[in-house]
Amino acid sequence: MEYQDYRFSVAPMMDWTDRHCRVFHRLMSRRARLYTEMLTTGAVIHGDRARLLGFDASEHPVALQLGGSDPGDLATAAQIGEQFGYDEINLNVGCPSDRVKDGRFGACLMAEPALVAEGVAAMKRAVRIPVTVKCRIGIDDQDPEVALDTLARGVIAAGADALVVHARKAWLNGLSPKENRDIPPLAYDRVYRLKAALPDVPIIINGGITSVAEAKQHLAHVDGVMLGRAAYQEPWRLLSVDSELFGETSPHATMKDVFTAMLPYIERQLAEGTRLHSITRHFVGAFHGVPGARAFRRHLAENGVRPGAGIEVLRDAIARVDDRALVTGHITACADAA
Repeated sequence: MEYQDYRFSVAPMMDWTDRHCRVFHRLMSRRARLYTEMLTTGAVIHGDRARLLGFDASEHPVALQLGGSDPGDLATAAQIGEQFGYDEINLNVGCPSDRVKDGRFGACLMAEPALVAEGVAAMKRAVRIPVTVKCRIGIDDQDPEVALDTLARGVIAAGADALVVHARKAWLNGLSPKENRDIPPLAYDRVYRLKAALPDVPIIINGGITSVAEAKQHLAHVDGVMLGRAAYQEPWRLLSVDSELFGETSPHATMKDVFTAMLPYIERQLAEGTRLHSITRHFVGAFHGVPGARAFRRHLAENGVRPGAGIEVLRDAIARVDDRALVTGHITACADAA
């Protein structure tokens, strides 16, 4: 893979970055790399694969994130992901929830770098697409200088094509998953030092980054930036990614243009039995800061969840938004209007 392939991505987020969300995000950026929610190896191997792994062709480039620790299961799940057409397999070594801790995957694997490396090696033998790892800088009482370096060097030696680092520790004892997203201090310099130590390895930084402008600052030190909650909660930020980070024209200039482009997809999904709310729940922050945003959200909240809700609900919600174009950067001027 080229370094440019990693320059910007939207983080894998449980309950958020499903297939509908990813189609929505793709309409705002051709270049952003998209990730699935984390799927356990057991779910991929034994579950309803069409439901769990199916995705729209427009989503490419899109990566499958796996949760697991058994090298054989990781290899099998990676093969299944490759057969489904994913462009990358990413191993989760960063999620701090109790469920993943009990299942011996996610951030607790920071304590078992040799096992992580073994899993990466098994996946690399099993697939031809890139295999990457997403991790923290450490867990609990680990020294981040030692923990991150040990994990990184181990997985790179095993063949990992890139490393995504959430620049916080995860405290598995004492903090909830939600608290782990905010309370441990950010240590961007630690990720910068890792990049300096591994100049030939693509290093992507993640954690607490709130804008494309901040992303540009990080790109002076690392190869890529991964945006999480900011990309989901304020998706309009993605409208400027292609122009600001890749020097290319954005696929759509305004959020209304994005919705116009997405209507055919939504109509197809509704015809297949998908509930409207399953798609429109991802649109809550679409018009942040624009007159009519509150009315847009309220209309979707009140009507999108009703049985049989159709495309006209979304059209009516969009009609409540001011017709002034939500162009790139037009946010602060209307910040109090929503």
